Amino acid sequence: MNSTSYLLRSLAAAIAIALLTACSDSGTGERVLVARPDGGDFVLQSAAGPVDTRALRGNVLLIYFGYINCPDICPVSMAAGAAALNALTPAERGKTRMIMISVDPERDTPAKLKEYVAYFHPAMIGAVGTAAETAAIAKSFGVGYMRQPTRPDGGYAVDHSSQTFVIGPDGKLMELLPLGVATDKVVATVRKLL
Repeated sequence: MNSTSYLLRSLAAAIAIALLTACSDSGTGERVLVARPDGGDFVLQSAAGPVDTRALRGNVLLIYFGYINCPDICPVSMAAGAAALNALTPAERGKTRMIMISVDPERDTPAKLKEYVAYFHPAMIGAVGTAAETAAIAKSFGVGYMRQPTRPDGGYAVDHSSQTFVIGPDGKLMELLPLGVATDKVVATVRKLL
């Protein structure tokens, strides 16, 4: 084995050990597990009126937390959601709703959200609440977000979680889909619940 190969294998082993250690409690060496969020019902505003998850029972909901001015993660996630909706049959799509909840209620209005989500798919819903409503809903889903300081040009970014939450027809949180999940996985998850 040459020295470059040995160095790469040693580096890979060190990284693996560091990652395993990062999952451990510093005092006992036991893994620390975080409880899965429960999700929950909410009522927010869209351009078409209130979005009430209780009124959407019987549908599979794909819930994503994001914002219009997001430069990268949100467009990728919304495009992935659109690809999944397009891969469903018309009947399946009729029983599936993708809702983007704004984590930037200061700038995102229902009208702006409608225009933004329609760019990706006409069946998507953009919803917004007050800052307090957004915080409560995000907490119930275990979503983190934080507004960054305002830049000299007046703009700002909002750092936020990037997973999509899959809610079953009974209103219960069934699955968390990570950023970059394959369209086939989203479609299979939705079909399993319909």
